[in-house]
Amino acid sequence: MTASQALMHPWIAGCIKNMSIPFDILIFKQIKAYLKSSSLRKAALMALSKTLITDEVLYLKAQFALLAPNINGLITLDNIASALAINATEVMKESRIPDFVALLNGLQNKGMDFEEFCAASISVHQHESLDCWEQSVHHAYELFDMNGNRVIVIEELASELGFGSSVPVHTILHDWIRHTDGKLSFLGFVKVLHGVSTRQPLAKTR
Repeated sequence: MTASQALMHPWIAGCIKNMSIPFDILIFKQIKAYLKSSSLRKAALMALSKTLITDEVLYLKAQFALLAPNINGLITLDNIASALAINATEVMKESRIPDFVALLNGLQNKGMDFEEFCAASISVHQHESLDCWEQSVHHAYELFDMNGNRVIVIEELASELGFGSSVPVHTILHDWIRHTDGKLSFLGFVKVLHGVSTRQPLAKTR
């Protein structure tokens, strides 16, 4: 849990009036990873975002508001840069956040609404630690299966995930695809949520 998330926790939020919630650097890290993700992973994260509990949605609404969305309810790279200029702490400045923002080229010509912001801001690692993770991820897969799942071949999945030609993709990704209809399996869905890449040891992807 980050400091911003802790301040939004009901145990603390209910005891402090007019509390100022700071920017959460985790949000920006997640958005960066999201913008670099494949369309398949973005669809999987969108499905997972539909399972967020009320407290998580309230936290994300507070973070989204700090980015001062425009009249159309969208945030852009300019929103992020402006918000950081106003709210960045010394620690954030020292961690070269402005340089990090400059890398978010995916928002240059496209806005992001709150629904996509939720999908982009999810930390799968954090969600795995919650008691409701198993129920949430199964529900998310059901939603993904209805709305975002499609026939996909191993070679396409390997390309989406950035696997190089030297990687034995048929061995690694065999169980990621449902053989009854060629769509992403539950195992594949969970792996895609994590953004598994070739930088990880092969033993962890089997």
